[in-house]
Amino acid sequence: MIGYTMVGTNDLQRAVKFYDPLMAEMGLDQCYRDHLSSSWGRKGDDTFPLFFVGHPFDGGPATVGNGVMTAFRFDDNAALVDRLYALAIKNGGGDEGEPGFRPQYGEGFYAAYVRDLDGNKLAFVCYDAKPAVEE
Repeated sequence: MIGYTMVGTNDLQRAVKFYDPLMAEMGLDQCYRDHLSSSWGRKGDDTFPLFFVGHPFDGGPATVGNGVMTAFRFDDNAALVDRLYALAIKNGGGDEGEPGFRPQYGEGFYAAYVRDLDGNKLAFVCYDAKPAVEE
């Protein structure tokens, strides 16, 4: 259903330095880059949704919308959610909610929330995470 998502930046080089390691950890390729934007997805797969970061088309400054968020979903992989959250924070992202279960959204809903360097909100989620088994 989604072809691509784009978030704005006022500093593309800085944004790419933030997103490149996150996208690599997710197994995504950088598919496109010019002086205005960069995208990640699966090279050669035009059916896979792309994630773009770029300067606004109208030439104005990038602004953040209240209530706007991009969520990246993973199947049963809470450890990946943890790694992505830690990587985002390490690279200057802002904490919007540490990794953990969110039972109010459903059994097995595990998520972490961050802001990128321009203030765009991101979520890393899995819907069917299993609680760690204590020995």
